[in-house]
Amino acid sequence: MPKMKTNRAASRRFKVSGSGKIVRRKANKSHILTKKSRTRKRRLRQSAIMRKEDVKIVRPLIPYL
Repeated sequence: MPKMKTNRAASRRFKVSGSGKIVRRKANKSHILTKKSRTRKRRLRQSAIMRKEDVKIVRPLIPYL
């Protein structure tokens, strides 16, 4: 059985936590930051844990992480 290829885009966007959960960054932090409040921007800095519905899609893309 040949090795599976990792999707390189997915491997850069997602990480796996120590407990095996997939961690992602939050959206809306790249531009148009002047109208967003300081509190909102601070919350967007933190990473988020993916929902189980989305994990089903992402997990096959990153088989060795």
